Amino acid sequence: MVSPVYGGERWSMSVEQPAGNFISRVAVEFARNVRHATNGQLNIRVHPNSTLYRRPEVKPAVTRGDIQIGDVFMSALGNEDPIYELDSLPFLATDYEQARKLWAVSREAVEQRLLADGARLVYAVPWPAQSLFSNRPLQTVEDVRDLRFRSYNPTISRLAHLLHAQPTTINTEDVPQAFRDGQVDIMLTSSATGMDLRAWDFVSHFYDVRAFIPKNIVIVNERAFQRLPEAQRSALLHAGERAERAGWELSWALTGYQTRMLARHGMTVVQNIDPQLRRKLTEVGQQITEEWLARAGDEHAQIIEAYLDGQPR
Repeated sequence: MVSPVYGGERWSMSVEQPAGNFISRVAVEFARNVRHATNGQLNIRVHPNSTLYRRPEVKPAVTRGDIQIGDVFMSALGNEDPIYELDSLPFLATDYEQARKLWAVSREAVEQRLLADGARLVYAVPWPAQSLFSNRPLQTVEDVRDLRFRSYNPTISRLAHLLHAQPTTINTEDVPQAFRDGQVDIMLTSSATGMDLRAWDFVSHFYDVRAFIPKNIVIVNERAFQRLPEAQRSALLHAGERAERAGWELSWALTGYQTRMLARHGMTVVQNIDPQLRRKLTEVGQQITEEWLARAGDEHAQIIEAYLDGQPR
């Protein structure tokens, strides 16, 4: 619950990534802006690297009020509602312009779904596009068959199944050891996560397939939010708007740099993907989107339609 302190409120914010990760840095700047805008009346202490809660525990902890605010990988909530999986449908939105449009047409639905559980959306930050890290060369789709494929949400598990790989759920912080122990052979994640984990220490190849651009969302306990004075609520939301703008810009700016750094550390970076492999990945992405539409309902399907309106077909 909210802990009153002399002269104001002190909140705890759970952040999944290490302190040096750009999403964690955005969170620290967000907390600093809140403190300054409220003249120290609302102080948010950021706890990076899942030191408070691991990924599956963050949203329940926020909605219960165990902590007031936290960031969570949105598609990890896909078992609660298909709307949370929208940004992780493979090859639906693969560049930042597309990702921005998809977020613009889906944000209200995400906000309403979170409020139904007692959480308010504060801001969202995209990851660089998700691409393949492998401990062996991948020249054709057959090279993926039977590999142990790291999964972090239901969509990735389905993708692995459709590629005839073996999905294995591994938390981010456990990935390096999982590769070393032979629990995982391949993963779909961002260049930023590859840098955080020093991927060159345990995998050899990076395939820049740019499957989708997922987001972390920062949510606040709605009861704690409503207990704040109006000026502090306004300051919190304004700081969230600034954080979202900064996060999108930083994510975009880092993408090329991080890919170059992976190569500099000795990884084989493949940007000209084998056409047969890319075609199969795209076909699998289309099947996953069709399956999502079949279970998402008409209201969510309309979001896809709004997004696709005007997109090249």
